[in-house]
Amino acid sequence: MPHTPDSPKASADTEHLLARAHIEGVDEATWLDVIQRMDEVYSQLVSDEIALEQKNVELEESQQFIFSVMSAMSDVLLVCNERGEIEETNAALCELVGRSDDQLNGTPVYSLLADEASVARLRGILGDANPSRRGAAAELNLLDAEGRPVPVDANLTPRFARNGRRAGTVFVGRPTAELKRAYHELREAHEALKLAQQQLLHSEKMASLGRLVAGVAHELNNPISFVLGNVHALKKYSERMGRYIDAVHEGASDEELAAMRVKLRIEHLLKDLPSLIEGTVEGAQRTADIVNGLKRFSAVDSGSREPVDLNTVIRRAIHWIRKGSTADIELDWTPGEPCIVQGSAGQLQQVVMNLLQNACDAAGTDGQTVRLDLACEGRGDTVRMTLRDSGPGIPDEYLSRIFEPFFTTKPVGKGTGLGLSISYGIVEQHGGTLTALNHPKGGAEFVLELPRTDSPS
Repeated sequence: MPHTPDSPKASADTEHLLARAHIEGVDEATWLDVIQRMDEVYSQLVSDEIALEQKNVELEESQQFIFSVMSAMSDVLLVCNERGEIEETNAALCELVGRSDDQLNGTPVYSLLADEASVARLRGILGDANPSRRGAAAELNLLDAEGRPVPVDANLTPRFARNGRRAGTVFVGRPTAELKRAYHELREAHEALKLAQQQLLHSEKMASLGRLVAGVAHELNNPISFVLGNVHALKKYSERMGRYIDAVHEGASDEELAAMRVKLRIEHLLKDLPSLIEGTVEGAQRTADIVNGLKRFSAVDSGSREPVDLNTVIRRAIHWIRKGSTADIELDWTPGEPCIVQGSAGQLQQVVMNLLQNACDAAGTDGQTVRLDLACEGRGDTVRMTLRDSGPGIPDEYLSRIFEPFFTTKPVGKGTGLGLSISYGIVEQHGGTLTALNHPKGGAEFVLELPRTDSPS
């Protein structure tokens, strides 16, 4: 314990010095001043010793902290001097190369490398006379404990002494074999997800197509019936013509041929043939157009983009929705000037059909007439289509979820909850937006906006 001037020991020392001062003839005040200064110096020494011990404890704690951080690092770390000799390593590096810290200290860093290319790459970085303080990145191959090369994505940062000279290099690296494997798995998962998304898109398209089967059957029935009737007439005409030609070949007289022409109505037949053939071709072409339209809609989209007039897409979507809907639809829409966008006609048709079908489902309850207001116009660099229905609107709690996958307010078996979600995704892929809101005058309103492009030449 330090002795203060008030302690018994200090008092005894003071009395002893005063006695000596009296004997030697020294002034008592002088001795008191000397004693006071000695006590101050002694107290300062004690304080410095306590502070030194505290600093030593803090230094040990800092060293322990740095050591624990280095040991906990999963990345390999080493520090080398300006000659490339290892001065410090961490546990991850020791475990990778199969050598202890003591075995590595003082050895050249180049001895850890697996090939000459890595050695040359590292020598070039360490030998740089003007290195960047941010360091340099390099992919090096280290030798593991079993002598196998291990690719390491390394960052080599120079360290400098107080005088500004380069004192060595800090090497921090991460083995990339596991990272590359994880990246490969992630890429495979991404490709699988893209394929699943395409299949989901096609499945929803098939579901939409299924809802139109009844209308399509009715649409096909008219031209097919027309063609079938014409073919039956042509068959009868061909039989008559065959009988008449046979008579000609058998050398029948002019009187007999004239009688056959009247009996078989050959003149009427010849006049009727052009219209029959024309009607048959027209019915067949109509059937082909319907089938081609279905093929375009149902085919898996190739992802190609081309100029598309949104008015044409809307007209085709309305046609199919009318054919497939059992409800009475009153649609207020007047096609305006061409609204050209860059995209996939099939995908955009699916979007418009989904929006129309959703509006019909929302507004056509209890056998009510469906009233739809549709508008499409170009506004500067944007094409904007709005669709408003006569339904009750969208409840506020559903507005934020309307485009979520599998979210639907329809009864079980009446909807998949994917139509609006897929439409939203298609619009995003086309660089546009799709929003839903409640119109101030009633009913739900969907707004589709797409980037406008130049008209096709």
